[in-house]
Amino acid sequence: MIFLSFKLALCQMLVTANPEENRERASQMVREAAKNGAEMIALPEMFHTPYSLKSIAANKEKADGRSVTMLASLAKECHVYLIGGSIAEQEGDALYNTCFVFGPNGDLIGKHRKAHLFDVDVKGGIRFMESDIFKPGEEVTIVTTEFCDVGIGICYDVRFPELFRNMTLKGAKLIVLPASFNMTTGPAHWDLTMRARALDNQIYFAGVSPARNLESSYHSFGSSCITTPWGEFCAKLDSNPAIAYGTIDLEYLDRIRKELPLLKQRKIELYSQ
Repeated sequence: MIFLSFKLALCQMLVTANPEENRERASQMVREAAKNGAEMIALPEMFHTPYSLKSIAANKEKADGRSVTMLASLAKECHVYLIGGSIAEQEGDALYNTCFVFGPNGDLIGKHRKAHLFDVDVKGGIRFMESDIFKPGEEVTIVTTEFCDVGIGICYDVRFPELFRNMTLKGAKLIVLPASFNMTTGPAHWDLTMRARALDNQIYFAGVSPARNLESSYHSFGSSCITTPWGEFCAKLDSNPAIAYGTIDLEYLDRIRKELPLLKQRKIELYSQ
């Protein structure tokens, strides 16, 4: 069966210091989105713990831990594709920022380990060093669904456009980015980057963030959004907890690529010079 469109939901949830409450909050939002007709649902980066190195290290889990088990069960219960934001995944002595993706039967269909770690020191802004605790992933991640192929990135990955062009050339028509931009980079770059990645690759691009929690040490920008292949927002939130819904119209995507055939007009012999 060929699907021409499907409904995507982004759960911009409030993340607090209590992992159990976070898992329950995520479950409630996924169930609500499924009840409202979403066929694919995404959670934000580090949905189970506040985005601080101390909290992340304290709430690390193995791949068969409570958060991942919950995600698998939830996908099966709601019969949806579930892009599980990300958690701090422990494997041996290593720690990864990992997104687990499940199909409607609760089967794991892919996982992405954040490839580009957020090591920044912005004067007058934010200093954060993910490499103090995380190892980077080494894979380009695309999952196959009955609707289309979906690329997965995590937050800082979005700064590296080559990764998403790679996904596009391998067939991805939607990219989902669990993320947590801060109040330095968010106002400056979030909207611009989401639109640019969608426009340059003529894909749908969805960024899903936690809601802003002023009681946390890390203040997320929020603004979860879905951007069309024309570079326009078809869904966008502010900083408060909410669910964003958008239609991924594959017929529209194909029409844009036909009318403005950027991907076919590339001159790859120039790009390696």
